[in-house]
Amino acid sequence: MDRIIYQSVLLKCDPRRAFEMFTVNEHLEKWLTVVADVEPSVRGKYELFWVPEDRENESTIGCRVLAVQTGKFLSFEWKGPKQFKHFMNKVRPLTNVVVSFIPTEEGTEVHLLHTGWRDTPEWEEARQWFVAQWEATLSELEKYVKET
Repeated sequence: MDRIIYQSVLLKCDPRRAFEMFTVNEHLEKWLTVVADVEPSVRGKYELFWVPEDRENESTIGCRVLAVQTGKFLSFEWKGPKQFKHFMNKVRPLTNVVVSFIPTEEGTEVHLLHTGWRDTPEWEEARQWFVAQWEATLSELEKYVKET
């Protein structure tokens, strides 16, 4: 069984702008999270807060950027929400998200790969939850880019 999440979306913008959707706090706060604290450099923060008053739970607090090339790709650590925190957020390495930005005639193909899933039923439940979450959030991203 392939324990990865792969999703893609076509954005009607150039790769640099698509990249900014994942690295500029103000953009992230429009389609992915309530509060973002991202520093798009290697070892920089990749912290997103869905419930800012509960920073330890519904967030990616402590996550870091692992690799970055502006307009081309971004790799960062990822944590799970409260219901998966007891196993997802304490392992090393954490799960990892890699986003690549491929220019096309129509705009930019954004390819998202979420890896690091372990082989237990609870991990598979978390992976399936994230499949739905990434699908929904990438749809929000597509709408946001069309509106701006």
